[in-house]
Amino acid sequence: MAHYAFLDSNNIVTEVIVGKNEGEEGIDWEQYYGNFRGQTCKRTSYNGNIRKNYAGIGYTYDASR
Repeated sequence: MAHYAFLDSNNIVTEVIVGKNEGEEGIDWEQYYGNFRGQTCKRTSYNGNIRKNYAGIGYTYDASR
């Protein structure tokens, strides 16, 4: 089970969902969910293994970190 954050045009997290693990079924799930919603989508994790902090609604995504 993986978590994905949707970002608005200002890189603010608008929603976090539970989705499929990366590599499952050979699909890039960030791209799949992002295309489905028409928003940027980034994977996030509770334990900080992916992108340092867990994304919460209202948080700002910083691509340089």
